[in-house]
Amino acid sequence: MSEQPSEKPEGGGESTFTVIVAAVANLGIALAKAVAGVISGSSAMLSEAAHSVADTVTELMLLVSLKAGERPADEEHPLGYGGARYIWALLASVATFVGGGVFAVYDGIHTLTHGHEPGDPLISYIVLGVAFVLEGYSLRTGLKQARGEADRYGVRLKRYLRHTPDTAVKAVVMEDSAALAGLVLAAAGLLGGQLTGSGVWDGVASLCIGVLLVYVAWVLGHANSELLIGRPLPREMRDAVRAELLADPHVVDVLELTTLLQGPKEALVAAKVDFRDVSTAGEVERACDRMARRLQERFPAIRRVYLDPTPGPGQGPRPGRGPGQEVPVNPAAFNK
Repeated sequence: MSEQPSEKPEGGGESTFTVIVAAVANLGIALAKAVAGVISGSSAMLSEAAHSVADTVTELMLLVSLKAGERPADEEHPLGYGGARYIWALLASVATFVGGGVFAVYDGIHTLTHGHEPGDPLISYIVLGVAFVLEGYSLRTGLKQARGEADRYGVRLKRYLRHTPDTAVKAVVMEDSAALAGLVLAAAGLLGGQLTGSGVWDGVASLCIGVLLVYVAWVLGHANSELLIGRPLPREMRDAVRAELLADPHVVDVLELTTLLQGPKEALVAAKVDFRDVSTAGEVERACDRMARRLQERFPAIRRVYLDPTPGPGQGPRPGRGPGQEVPVNPAAFNK
């Protein structure tokens, strides 16, 4: 089997900046919401404070995930540490679920069953207004990066966010979007309580915020679990990889193609390739090297390429090889 490795992937500097902006914004917002919630006695404001605390913890975990995933491959982990970022990102989604969603649902139910007297909502309105501006800036930063990546891949933003392996950016965009929606719900709960004098509106707003957070946590958790289990490259990209291999004059067929996303900008390609019977070992070596380099030039995200010369169906062992033996390919020929 031949391997074509590539140089170490670029660091996720842009993703790191996006996450730091979100973390700083959420930490300040969480403190302000907690103070406003205590002063006004608003259940929705306390739920929003829990929401912001959960988002802050989430972003800290995402920062850890970015650093963990950047470590280069070594002898103990020859395929690198890309999966580490998805473990931390999965834990971050659990923090969103427990720290934000569960608390908000509980607080909403408690308010509806026990009731409370609405306090002065002025401080809460001020905090919500400031929080809306800060969350909007954080969301703008995340969307800017996401749009740039979507344009680079030639896909729509919605499709990019749905399928991107960069779960850090996906988490920031989803959580900031949920945060803005939560601020609107909290304001509606405050206004309803102010107009009617009933705490029911506040409790309902808190429940809605909790359900929203549970949904966001489920989506992010599902995305990270898929990547941990192992997700292939998109079908269009797999078809393009297969076509690139078949374009080589020494290739008869691609018998098996396996692709694996190892990180936001890191993918692996492995293929069993049927070469022409008349091709010499040297021609097979050069063809493997040529195909691997073409794939990496066309798709920079492909960091590792493994090509296995394999007889086609019904051909049996090729002349000069015993059962189970492969074409002798010099691995040094495929190292940059």
